[in-house]
Amino acid sequence: MEVHPGIFVSSIATDEWTPDAEVGGEMHVLVEADGAYAGMSRFLDVADVGPWTLPARETILVLEGAARIEIAGGPTLELQVGEMASLPKGATTTWHLTLPYKECWFFGNAYELADD
Repeated sequence: MEVHPGIFVSSIATDEWTPDAEVGGEMHVLVEADGAYAGMSRFLDVADVGPWTLPARETILVLEGAARIEIAGGPTLELQVGEMASLPKGATTTWHLTLPYKECWFFGNAYELADD
């Protein structure tokens, strides 16, 4: 929810979820502006997702449940509540979730320090 121009606030306890046809769960978008896309996904009855190719670098924080993420040509990640991962653009992934599963996700640009 945009509370002031450019300022977005929400809660992990939100009831505002929309279907995410791309992966089969639900999502709650916090912000999609200025090169950033952030929100949460939850899965209540879909435990296996993929293969899914990441359209941009994705960083996740597991909030509930657990995820085993198989990365084609790479490692398999085992993530629990409180753990984070960042996956590169173009990675083909298959997700196996312990339900209910909820994550916070971010797609965005790298932070660049301004020259002084």
